[in-house]
Amino acid sequence: MTTESPMQLGMIGLGRMGANIVRRLTRDGHHCVAYDVNPEAVTALEPEGVVGATSIEDLVAKLDAPRTIWLMLPAAITGDTVTQLFDHLDPGDVVIDGGNSYYQDDIVRSRALATRNIHYVDCGTSGGVWGLERGYSLMIGGETTVVTRLEPLFRSISPGDDGVVATAARSGRPGTATSGYLHCGPNGAGHFVKMVHNGIEYGMMAAIAEGLSILKHANAGTTEVEADAETTPMRNPDFYAYDIDVAEVAEVWRHGSVISSWLMDLTADALAGSPELSEFSGRVSDSGEGRWTVQAAIDESVPAPVISAALWQRYESRERGQFTAKLLSAMRSEFGGHVEKPS
Repeated sequence: MTTESPMQLGMIGLGRMGANIVRRLTRDGHHCVAYDVNPEAVTALEPEGVVGATSIEDLVAKLDAPRTIWLMLPAAITGDTVTQLFDHLDPGDVVIDGGNSYYQDDIVRSRALATRNIHYVDCGTSGGVWGLERGYSLMIGGETTVVTRLEPLFRSISPGDDGVVATAARSGRPGTATSGYLHCGPNGAGHFVKMVHNGIEYGMMAAIAEGLSILKHANAGTTEVEADAETTPMRNPDFYAYDIDVAEVAEVWRHGSVISSWLMDLTADALAGSPELSEFSGRVSDSGEGRWTVQAAIDESVPAPVISAALWQRYESRERGQFTAKLLSAMRSEFGGHVEKPS
């Protein structure tokens, strides 16, 4: 595809998603200038028609006014980068934050930039390493006039007509959501929607993982268990004597199942390549969105037990509950003389 309205964009941050967004834009006819602290990431894009920059100042200088600069950076350094940009931009320029910043930070930053008539757009971006081919789902916050002006960029980055079956009840309803991008509201709204999106993702991932783990251990009745005062025996071990091929179950669930999804596709692929997942330790990180979603649920008095439990599970995977477990064991020892069993 080739856009009918080519635009110019500066990209700061050429990691797993930033570089591919630039590639997607360039392939659709837009003109991109790119900068990253790693010079090799910049030079890798230059043969593809991207103009490289050696610094933030150099990137700004190579863009025509009014400039549009997209940040694709970790949330921890986005704020400092916006501050660096502040002194180099002119009224009418636009800063887009496509990372996973906290939506409240967006509100603060947009107000600071507005003092110099610089516009700010927060753009929650979902698609991961697959986005180059599939496109990215975009959740956008900012002034309507600015978001509308930037639509050629969003159209090129988003999936567009990706073959997804139309929602029957939407028949004849206008809007960009069916193309994979949505103006969600004023500053912060885009990252607020992306935050909740990632919170939902935590819960979905946890449910898939827990369910498949139950299937993997469906042969628990065939395992000999010590008979002692510290171990509750299985009442009916003959009911748990199944050796289920979890990889094959994940595959069959991809075809016609109610829970078929892209997450299930990725799970099936991982299990097909490594049924025991021996290359993984099971340590699961969280980049902030789950925490922020739970905090928003608390502030709004909205019950969110699934997302909350999924967040706690990630902490547990990093042994953050180890001291809790030690205290539990110590209390059992104190009140009942229970001897701790080796793991």
